Amino acid sequence: MKRVYDILLVLLAAPIWLPIFALTAFAVLLVEGRPVFFMQTRAGLHGRPFRIVKFRSMRTGSGTDAERLGRFGRFLRASSLDELPELFLVLVGKMSLVGPRPLPTRYLSRYTPEQMRRHEVRPGITGWAQIHGRNALEWESRFAHDVWYVDHRSLWLDAKILFLTIATVFTARGISEEGEATMSTFTGK
Repeated sequence: MKRVYDILLVLLAAPIWLPIFALTAFAVLLVEGRPVFFMQTRAGLHGRPFRIVKFRSMRTGSGTDAERLGRFGRFLRASSLDELPELFLVLVGKMSLVGPRPLPTRYLSRYTPEQMRRHEVRPGITGWAQIHGRNALEWESRFAHDVWYVDHRSLWLDAKILFLTIATVFTARGISEEGEATMSTFTGK
């Protein structure tokens, strides 16, 4: 049922998000140049790897995240416009609208068995951890929220998370971890 719900919501909202997608792609091309998209292998359902696609928010080249993240990139992240390409991943079944955020596959060996439970569901564009602090959450808290979602998931909870996500995006809370341009690397615990 959740999969049908995801597909219907994405398709019904297409008249809204597709024009924004096109404008954002054009803006990224104009401001940052090519490539327009950022792709990275992430861990999906049952820890299986998949390629996540986002609008590129950092300049290409070397340097720290803070050095490569410009004003336009900060705007893309604060507004969550960089996440729009993930709607296509929802349509093809690699992601869900709601679920734990997909993280790099290199983290798989660092999870405790309890933390690994976050992979019992499809990763989401937004999730329980995102409405409780996004990237400002410490890793242990983020994983606790992810596992809580796995244990309590329902269509009603998904609807609540989607609604609260809108409020979180408009307040631009928790975009980055304190002292980081985005978030620190998970080293395990």
